[in-house]
Amino acid sequence: MKLYLLTALAVALFFWPLQAGDKTADSDKTVSKQSKETAKDKEAGKATEKTGKKETMEYKKRLSDNPEIAIETSLGTMKLELFRDVAPIHVDSMLSRIREGFYDGLIFHRVIDNFMIQGGDPKGDGTGNAGYMLPAEFSDLPHIEGTLSMARARNPNSASCQFFICLTRYPSLDGQYTVFGHLMDGYDVLHKIGSTKTDARDRPEETVYIRKMTILKDVEPESKSDKSEKTE
Repeated sequence: MKLYLLTALAVALFFWPLQAGDKTADSDKTVSKQSKETAKDKEAGKATEKTGKKETMEYKKRLSDNPEIAIETSLGTMKLELFRDVAPIHVDSMLSRIREGFYDGLIFHRVIDNFMIQGGDPKGDGTGNAGYMLPAEFSDLPHIEGTLSMARARNPNSASCQFFICLTRYPSLDGQYTVFGHLMDGYDVLHKIGSTKTDARDRPEETVYIRKMTILKDVEPESKSDKSEKTE
């Protein structure tokens, strides 16, 4: 009987699940939905670790008419395509905020190595917003290196102005956050920010600023009235 109990205990301890550290892209961690690192996330990270470098492929635009923006930071400039065809509400919201200079001077308040960099909070602590919320525009687009996605709290419709850019593949975020763009140029800057030393709250020890965000290209979508006039 004692031998049986000891054997059962040994088996139970061997298969006890290991708890991965919580990693989220939420705008308010006090009410966040915790997205734990999954086996898929770990395998995706190992794929790049084996090569000893990031395998960044040459970027091809999703649609030629999609808007393009530049994020000038204190560590360099990144250029991105915004997916108006996938998440038009999120894209037009960001373009509107860029036009009014909303993001200029804000910081990347949260950086997690081998996960993502997050910014766009007017308060600079992860709890701020633009005064309104956006409805979720989830899609089947994956969160990979260079993905631009919108941060949110527990409510799927709580995204506002905070965004994050992925440093690597992260499957557990797919379908949970709105992907609305992708990095076209500036991967060296992305990873420079991603490798910044941070404190216990994932806040960079040396502040990384968004000096200015600009619209490089924007083809305004045709309104329904414009389309009807052409068909008449």
